Amino acid sequence: MNLDIHSPLPERKDWRIGCIGSGFIMSDCHLVAYGKAGFNPVAIASRTQANAAKCAEQHSITTVHNSIDQLLDDKSIEVLDVAVPPDNQLDVIKAACERGTVKGILAQKPLGGNYAEAVAAVEACEQAGIVLAVNQNMRYDQSVRAGKTLLTNGTIGEPVLATIDMRGIPHWMPWQERQGWVTLRIMSIHHMDTFRYWFGDPERIYCTVRTDPRTQFPHSDGIASYILEYASGLRAIAVDDTWTGPAREGAPADIGIEWRIEGLDGLAKGNIGWCQDPYTTPSTITYAAKGDSEFHSPTWPESWFPDAFIGTMAQLLIALETGDEPAIGARDNLKTMALVEAAYRSAEEHRAVGLNEIQK
Repeated sequence: MNLDIHSPLPERKDWRIGCIGSGFIMSDCHLVAYGKAGFNPVAIASRTQANAAKCAEQHSITTVHNSIDQLLDDKSIEVLDVAVPPDNQLDVIKAACERGTVKGILAQKPLGGNYAEAVAAVEACEQAGIVLAVNQNMRYDQSVRAGKTLLTNGTIGEPVLATIDMRGIPHWMPWQERQGWVTLRIMSIHHMDTFRYWFGDPERIYCTVRTDPRTQFPHSDGIASYILEYASGLRAIAVDDTWTGPAREGAPADIGIEWRIEGLDGLAKGNIGWCQDPYTTPSTITYAAKGDSEFHSPTWPESWFPDAFIGTMAQLLIALETGDEPAIGARDNLKTMALVEAAYRSAEEHRAVGLNEIQK
């Protein structure tokens, strides 16, 4: 069976991409993926020019701008690839919109520090005529895409129950300390968006959180669990455990991300390779349907990091070529941001929160 694990690619690969940011996600994920795909990053800038220069040398980028503003002033750039902290992203997007020279922007998730900032980013790009997409890269993890295929082609039938169980220790970035939050907007947003990718929009979410004992700075979330309730009766449940037990304090580690979809006609389950060592370990899927004598367990060489990042840029370039909405367009991504916002409200008020309470 063709599980459609690979992203379609644009006809034109030489779109001139300007990169903003030079940290891990840009240097080790975006640019590695673009090199594999044959995309065309031509310029880079970041807060620290020396870091941008190092990244440019590593990935053979010809132009290093002295500042982000200087890169935004470069009229030869057609597409912006933005990899800055969420509380800085809106300013970059607005600055690009004021100049109005680029055709498309690929922004990081979360699209803003909160739902209101995400709305502002979407509206600024729409007014400027710039196509905005969001780097919800878990949608391009190979096992996640395979799960979507099994739902779309009816192999496992109508979904009844779905789970994502994360037992992982994320590497919190220094900028997260000033946010006052950690898990829901950074890790859980992947899982909520994946549920939306698989099943569409839920009616409501119930979320409960507690702080992570390992994270020393003040934060409103940490270990999180939540239930998405769908009108069909489907329940999608996630546990995002950033503690996992004292795995960094002297105990053996049991770390991983597993997902499971139970349908009326079959079962699919996957293991996400990102939590493995090395982080380039491929994800896996195992599935079976009524009439099968055994489970199917196809394999592939690609991994979430960095290969999924081919798809996130490709879908934006395809949208620029066709005039269609990006597969992970920012207007749609507002529903993911609303779901995250609803999760925070649910945890604070100890009740289920409908998406209609956020998206008014």
